[in-house]
Amino acid sequence: MAGKEQILIDRKVTLDEINDLITHESNSRVLKRLYFVKFRYLGDSVEEAATKVGVTKKTGYYWQEHWSKGGYAALIPHFGGGRKSKLTDEQMKELRLLLKNKDYWTTREVWDLIKEKYSVEYSEKQVGVILRNFNMYHSKPYPFDYRKPENAEEILKKTNRSNSKRYWSR
Repeated sequence: MAGKEQILIDRKVTLDEINDLITHESNSRVLKRLYFVKFRYLGDSVEEAATKVGVTKKTGYYWQEHWSKGGYAALIPHFGGGRKSKLTDEQMKELRLLLKNKDYWTTREVWDLIKEKYSVEYSEKQVGVILRNFNMYHSKPYPFDYRKPENAEEILKKTNRSNSKRYWSR
């Protein structure tokens, strides 16, 4: 066959073992790679197998190389974890406690607090990420009237009861 691929896939395990790995795999990225390997075992070229799983031919060669070097373990993606935080873990705990002292914060207020207390500047977007990590979420601000009486809910209920009698009684 002219033009047929010369690079063969290393058969580290049997096809049945690959099928077993596929059945028990929960990570969608690894699952996609396992299907690629399965298609290669079944005789598809790198390009055909890559097309079936929806990746480029180059990615297919990359996955095949990883499979050949390390088998299943080499198909698992390893992420670097990102950039180290500007605040230490201890400072993050302290910030979280500071934020609990007040019910409502704006992102800008938290940004100012971090800058003043820790001399660290984050973008407002990153402050939002930090707040979400603290399980604090934004919501629509509603005005609070300082003149509102302590028992406002009770007054409202009484007013509604008397109004409903006035308008709905026969």
